[in-house]
Amino acid sequence: MTHFPYVNGQLHVEGVAVAEIAAAVGTPFYCYSTAALSDRYQAYATALKGLDATVYYSLKANSNQAVIATLAKLGAGGDVVSVGEMYRALKAGIPASKIVFAGVGKTREELSEALKAGIHQINVESEGELETLSDVAQALGKEAVIALRINPDIDAKTHAKISTGKSENKFGIDIDHAAQIYSRAAHMPGIRVAGIACHIGSQLTDIAPYRAAFTRIAELVTSLRRAGLPVERVDLGGGVGIVYRDEQVIDLADYAKLVREIIAPLGCAIELEPGRSIVGNAGLLVSRVINVKRGVSRDFVILDAAMNDLIRPSLYDAYHDIIPVAQPGDDAPVARVDVVGPVCETGDRFAEQRALPPLQTGDLVAICSAGAYGSVMSSTYNTRLPAAEVLVKGDSFQVVRARPSYDAIIGQDSLPSWL
Repeated sequence: MTHFPYVNGQLHVEGVAVAEIAAAVGTPFYCYSTAALSDRYQAYATALKGLDATVYYSLKANSNQAVIATLAKLGAGGDVVSVGEMYRALKAGIPASKIVFAGVGKTREELSEALKAGIHQINVESEGELETLSDVAQALGKEAVIALRINPDIDAKTHAKISTGKSENKFGIDIDHAAQIYSRAAHMPGIRVAGIACHIGSQLTDIAPYRAAFTRIAELVTSLRRAGLPVERVDLGGGVGIVYRDEQVIDLADYAKLVREIIAPLGCAIELEPGRSIVGNAGLLVSRVINVKRGVSRDFVILDAAMNDLIRPSLYDAYHDIIPVAQPGDDAPVARVDVVGPVCETGDRFAEQRALPPLQTGDLVAICSAGAYGSVMSSTYNTRLPAAEVLVKGDSFQVVRARPSYDAIIGQDSLPSWL
């Protein structure tokens, strides 16, 4: 995370001290780096240079308007999985012509809104969805441009809860039936089938599953064309992993080499949907120590952030590096502690028996690699105020999502007439 250096003993985001933001905004808060976002997007653009390829940023990783708008200005399209995300993309400046709508459970209303908006593509995940979309398109007098999402039955070798390309996963159409359904789609009213889509999982650190999936995609495209069916685009999904701890991640140059070797010779337009690999290491969750509790068998560092702010450790046993905002000395002692939040759940834990330098009440800590699947998965459990969100650019910062008040949260409820 090169844009998060220690300067004069204090953690910075680009040119801004984290402690300065904490004093102005309060804790906990998410903080994103514009430079980190730009660098990661440009890394994709550089790797894919010369190919007919478009990056559709996956909004589910982080759907803050400022993050989307930053990437939109760099040229990114948007990959959305709900109409709400489509609205976010449009409002942040991504044109409808650069939006792909994916997801396994789109409603008739969502499909209708997508067609009315005139988006680039709908990724269809089942025969039932295909039939519904045909009905909706005919009723609106529109043509739905689709890619058929296939399930290639590839083990992405990632966490079971974020694997999407195996036969037992809920996503996509089984590859053995894809040709039959593609042919059917090509003759359905209101449908223009334009290509194939595939996404095998998230946080992939091994390139081998991509090679296997891309090879199956290429074979399918060749087979469809031999049957006289047009295939003009291939959506390769996303899933490239990031470093949370000590992972050996996929080099984008190697990923792009694979695309050039297997997919580019097909002559199709190429679509990619990265999310985590763009925003994951562009963000921190900053929190303050409420208390250090000495236990019988272990000690606990209790933060003012909790599982409602960042659920990944509780949900996936995910690892996030945790560092003090005030830089510890090279000879600072370390001790093993559990880093926890104040929510009334035993699972409200960011780290178990983590070796950390001494921390005390009032100290600031940063939970790293929190730009993806952080705030976007948060809640108000225990009626806790959600973390604010801040975007830094150079030596300036602005709040890009304010922390709501208790009245605003409670005001979402209403009492029935009998109360």
